[in-house]
Amino acid sequence: MNMTRKQWSMIVLAVLLAGFSLYLNKDWFAKDGIHIFHRSRPARGGLFRRNKRTDDPTSAVNPVTFGFDRRLKLKSVKVIPVSDILTNKYPHPIWQMVSESNSVPVKDFNYGSPIAGMHPAVKGATPDPLEPGVNYRLLVETEQYKAEHDFVPVPRTP
Repeated sequence: MNMTRKQWSMIVLAVLLAGFSLYLNKDWFAKDGIHIFHRSRPARGGLFRRNKRTDDPTSAVNPVTFGFDRRLKLKSVKVIPVSDILTNKYPHPIWQMVSESNSVPVKDFNYGSPIAGMHPAVKGATPDPLEPGVNYRLLVETEQYKAEHDFVPVPRTP
């Protein structure tokens, strides 16, 4: 059976329209970016603890835990006061962790605690204490994504 020029033209047009539609809707096939959440609640005591003690009894805020919707190999983690971001061209992070290559995929971590496979950006640096009611921004970077999340630590509760 021989196809006419009109039939070939219709097939080519249909393929072009399908390709154009896929191009316009390519975000359907892409993975979502990083979804970050945080929680700030008093540290629970207990006989068996999975992690080392992460709360500082002298801190004015409850421990802050950050989490993701999936495990991520982090390349960089920074916490910066939002007021510094608004007023300084080069804001100073109060906590910064980096990994050159061997970070372990994590689903959550606590502010100021070690993260597997990461180290402070400045050797020997320790995180500054968080202050209650101050707006902070968490900046996270992986190989594929960069994301940020604003949070306000809550005052320490017994």
